[in-house]
Amino acid sequence: MELINKKGVRMDGRKPDQMRDVRIEAGVLHRADGSAYLEWGGNKVLAAVYGPREAIPRHSQDATKAVVKCRYNMAAFSVDDRKRPGPDRRSQEISKVISEAFENVILTEEFPRAQIDVNIEILEAEAGTRCAGLTAAAVALADAGIPMTGLISACAAGKAGGHVILDLGKAEDNYGEADLPVAINHQTGEVVLLQMDGDLSQKEFDQALEYAIRGCKEVHELQKAALMKRYASHNGGGEA
Repeated sequence: MELINKKGVRMDGRKPDQMRDVRIEAGVLHRADGSAYLEWGGNKVLAAVYGPREAIPRHSQDATKAVVKCRYNMAAFSVDDRKRPGPDRRSQEISKVISEAFENVILTEEFPRAQIDVNIEILEAEAGTRCAGLTAAAVALADAGIPMTGLISACAAGKAGGHVILDLGKAEDNYGEADLPVAINHQTGEVVLLQMDGDLSQKEFDQALEYAIRGCKEVHELQKAALMKRYASHNGGGEA
């Protein structure tokens, strides 16, 4: 399978350093404290935030800070082969790394004995769901008014067909040589998530990381625009 041709064009017509289309909308669920809907290529993601509220059961409380509980779930109908409902090892691992990423940016010490629930539901999956889910959840947290040191966004780069590429598509994710998801806090510049699956040389890793950070910055602008639109409509200043 030719993932990228001799002219440097990928299977879906993109250049190596080009992202898929991304669309973000904030405040889509009325009963959540904060929410967001995101489409990223073929991914469709819904994120909802509840809290801060009293942590239950009580033995789960931390007297010094809030506990961040993230639940990442892929709907049974999100993939071509119907997925078995309920959490699996991959979902639990992604839930854990996203929780840790948000614990680094949420000012948890302001809410002792509380918990903040972050729910991420993958409605349709097409590669890069952890980055899409984290990006949507960050918008939902901001929509909920949760104090953070900065807004975080995520994007993956990697290698397919011998080329370093930005934002892997489905075939590139399945048959490529490497995948490098990255998330950064745009206020501090801190990398809050970095994982790698596959093999990259030092030079390839540096280029992939540069691509991923550039992708994060593009996504960050879309996050800000979604929140500004939400804020404007919430205050009666949006379009009719």
